[in-house]
Amino acid sequence: MGVESDLVAVLRERGETVAFCESLTAGLAAASVASVPGASAVLRGGLVTYATEVKAHFLHTSVDCLEEQGVVSADTAVEMAHAACMETGADWGIGLTGVAGPDLQEGKPAGTVYVGLYGRDVVKRGVLIELDEGERNAIRSAAVEAALSLLLSTFQEK
Repeated sequence: MGVESDLVAVLRERGETVAFCESLTAGLAAASVASVPGASAVLRGGLVTYATEVKAHFLHTSVDCLEEQGVVSADTAVEMAHAACMETGADWGIGLTGVAGPDLQEGKPAGTVYVGLYGRDVVKRGVLIELDEGERNAIRSAAVEAALSLLLSTFQEK
């Protein structure tokens, strides 16, 4: 059983839902959860905010402010997670932003990933995950696994 299945099972048990706001993963996290039978009971939906302008729209800010803060940052990841909750009505939001490569973004190398968590019980958490540089899709897949695992570990802390 993979982390996606574990997350669906725990969310079902808790009677809670999740939504995503994804940049570097471009919908892969939501699709991974949706691949699990029974996911419709817990998956509210997701936003793919690949372009900075789209991120700015859903984060209710300007492109200039977002770029000043850092598109690839912990703060942006948390704001993305919050937007996922607000737009879908989910109990939990996961935001994913980072660099899949091969080029640097904002001076950060491929494999730099920020995961943001937001929960209705006012959990706000931004975490830097540094993945070994590698092929784009390997980085994206590893980012999804790390994000889902982070939410699962948050449940274990409570």
